[in-house]
Amino acid sequence: MGRRHPGRSRRAPPRGSSVKPCKDCSAEWGGFPSPASQRRPAPHPGPRCATHWRVEQKRRKAAAHASTVQAKYGLDPGDYDRLYALQNGVCAICQRATGKTRRLSVDHDHETGLVRGLLCRPCNSMLGHGRDDPKFFGRAATYLIQPPARGLSNDQPPPQRAPEDE
Repeated sequence: MGRRHPGRSRRAPPRGSSVKPCKDCSAEWGGFPSPASQRRPAPHPGPRCATHWRVEQKRRKAAAHASTVQAKYGLDPGDYDRLYALQNGVCAICQRATGKTRRLSVDHDHETGLVRGLLCRPCNSMLGHGRDDPKFFGRAATYLIQPPARGLSNDQPPPQRAPEDE
């Protein structure tokens, strides 16, 4: 007797159930089931094949983001994308984060509610930690230029570790 993979059954699908063709694949083929629809069953509601379901999820996610940004910050449809392009597709502060993995956050003035730009999460958190106080960030710049620890030594570099003998 052959070995079977645990959890896999050799039984046929239950009576009455059939593999329905993907409605998007059928639309692409002029209303006829595509040849791929026989190979790609539609496990998701719709029914859609896995390929078209991924496309639909991406579309829904973008629509949900647009409606949330519009409701929360008053941006018109497409304003987020225009602002993203205006910032050359990067965070306005660090100019490293692109928002490809995680969308850039909409930064706004908490007093006026006006949108200032798009920031990555670390930069947005840093602004929140500084409570939008320019003096805070001035002190941070001074700290980086003139660190207080510099006054402890005679401007000597830190001691080097001796290489370990093997």
